[in-house]
Amino acid sequence: MRTARLAIFLALSCSSLTAGAPWPGVRLVPGEELRYTLFFSTRQAGRVVFRGEAGGGDVLTMDVSDRGRGQSLVARMRLDDGGVPIDLHVTGVDYWKNPVDDRYERKGGRAVWSNASEHGEAAPAGPAFYLTTETNLEIGILAAALLRADGGRLPLLPEGEARIEPAGETKVTARARSQAVRLFAISGLGLTPAYVWMDERGFFFARYDGFVSAVREGWESILPSLLAVQGKVASGWEQSLAARLGQRPKHEIAIRGARLFDPESGKTMPGTTVIIAGDRIRAVGKDGEVPVPPEALIVEAKGKALLPGLWDMHQHVVATDGLLDIASGVTTARDMGNDLNILLDLRRRWDSGEAVGPRLLMACVIEGPGPYAAPTNVLVATPAEALAAVNRYAAAGCVQIKIYSSLDPKLVPGIVARAHALGLRVSGHVPNGMKAEQAVREGFDEIQHANFLFLNFLDGVDTRTLARITAVGEHAGELDLKSEPVRAFLQLLKEKGTVIDPTVNLYEGMFAGRPGEVNPALAPVAARLSLPVRRTLLVGNAQRTPEMKARYRASFSAVLALVRALHEAGITIVAGTDFVAGFCLHRELEEYVAAGFTAPDALRAATLVPARVMHRENDLGTIAPGKLADLILVDGDPATNISDIRRVVLTIRGGVMFDAAKVYEAIGVKPAE
Repeated sequence: MRTARLAIFLALSCSSLTAGAPWPGVRLVPGEELRYTLFFSTRQAGRVVFRGEAGGGDVLTMDVSDRGRGQSLVARMRLDDGGVPIDLHVTGVDYWKNPVDDRYERKGGRAVWSNASEHGEAAPAGPAFYLTTETNLEIGILAAALLRADGGRLPLLPEGEARIEPAGETKVTARARSQAVRLFAISGLGLTPAYVWMDERGFFFARYDGFVSAVREGWESILPSLLAVQGKVASGWEQSLAARLGQRPKHEIAIRGARLFDPESGKTMPGTTVIIAGDRIRAVGKDGEVPVPPEALIVEAKGKALLPGLWDMHQHVVATDGLLDIASGVTTARDMGNDLNILLDLRRRWDSGEAVGPRLLMACVIEGPGPYAAPTNVLVATPAEALAAVNRYAAAGCVQIKIYSSLDPKLVPGIVARAHALGLRVSGHVPNGMKAEQAVREGFDEIQHANFLFLNFLDGVDTRTLARITAVGEHAGELDLKSEPVRAFLQLLKEKGTVIDPTVNLYEGMFAGRPGEVNPALAPVAARLSLPVRRTLLVGNAQRTPEMKARYRASFSAVLALVRALHEAGITIVAGTDFVAGFCLHRELEEYVAAGFTAPDALRAATLVPARVMHRENDLGTIAPGKLADLILVDGDPATNISDIRRVVLTIRGGVMFDAAKVYEAIGVKPAE
């Protein structure tokens, strides 16, 4: 799902190399082409071609292939003398294969645009840059225009402002060719700066956003060196932010007057004092009965709720997620599949305090080769390859193996046996050709995503493809959850102690979302985000008949009903998102309550339960003497009203204090009210 929110960013244009400098007059001549290679993680995923047309126009074509998903787009455009589009038409399909028809035109001072979600117009006083709904499709053109604009700034349409600043440079060599490339940082598009590399002529050269990368064709070999330079620049920005946002008291911290929530009992204890020394909790007790060290930093809770730090058990993290997690009260995250080297570096920076982020547990992917393989370089086809992958992951510090959809089911028993022998858990998607019941009997400790539970009762679905979503959307509502086959399956899950990571928030958008409206899983926070960010949350224009829309809505109700049935059967559920960090964990807990959990039960699924599942209960999951000082202070009572969990005011991660409002402010998010 990382690719479901990917920023495709490859529209191209020429630019000078310093903001506001004179335009050098370099343009693509008719028939000239620039070609680019697109990668998801380390896997090639597509091509982009930018071509000059007769009559002064330009055409961008983009084709992306990702397990049956991916954009296929054509953008035709004309730019003014400042490099700002005055006519732009994007057609094709988006990542989820929804049709795209995005039009923009500026005539006589009026700007008019239309797409599946919007119809708007404005009368800008000067140059203004229209952003398409294809998630920064035209960032290369924007970079060019910003570099020519006064002060490196431009108003955005429908709303906002973008700014560009130089960030670094390097010289690259490939195939006996060398050239200088420069790095620029663009702010105003997302929560953190967007980085763009430009070449000597002033054309777009490369981009990397933490997961998706693109580079000029023929220069693919130098991408790691560009990432290293960009990584140092981004790390410097993160370090300065971490130093400013993280408060590290010289002496103890004393939180008093708190309403402490205990996940083990489900009870709330008012008038509680907690003493923190270093990264550990020293004492917990009633106000006035716990000695407060004379030099302690006093935090007056004034009746606010004090909870253990939250867990998100399903992320695919990038640097921005660390900030969102900490601001939202998430102090431990489990990554369910990422580039291992990037993940190890991110974990090191978060643990050292060089950057802001949660504790990170690594569940590492093993996939099989094929046309629908996940974007990972760990593809195995033989027992020897599978066991070698498990051994490498264990040596690297992974605590769990995540099996993916294209893996040959015959390899599952060997992977499970070796992983368990090394003390690793095994979970994942159910490989194509297996059912969830078989995966459980083969030794899966956990299953990700509720759709794979429904697929246990559907035949003929190729689970490597989007059918694993669409078939469930069309038929989940038909499943009788009280039928004997379902009851027997739930009993099997209970007997085997299988854990379920249902990621309910995903299906709310996929099944119950309305085209052109904000994804309902994120609707509660949309007003807190800038418009450029908010527009990325719009649900695609899925082509469904009224009957099919009703079926999908019924299927989302079935997801909630299944989660309730799992809970009532005593099956362990852990809260995970696989979507936007922080915000979607809050939504996941709200959905558990909507499914029939009590608020304390929902909070357990994001505190003590995952700590026990991951064998970290001696250090995390509750607030008790000797445990790690991971706590959150909430302005409200989420044990009574689960939505109060959105109102985190203070996060403490290992004794380091973060004012949630200030962390949100640093990434352009308004605090919860």
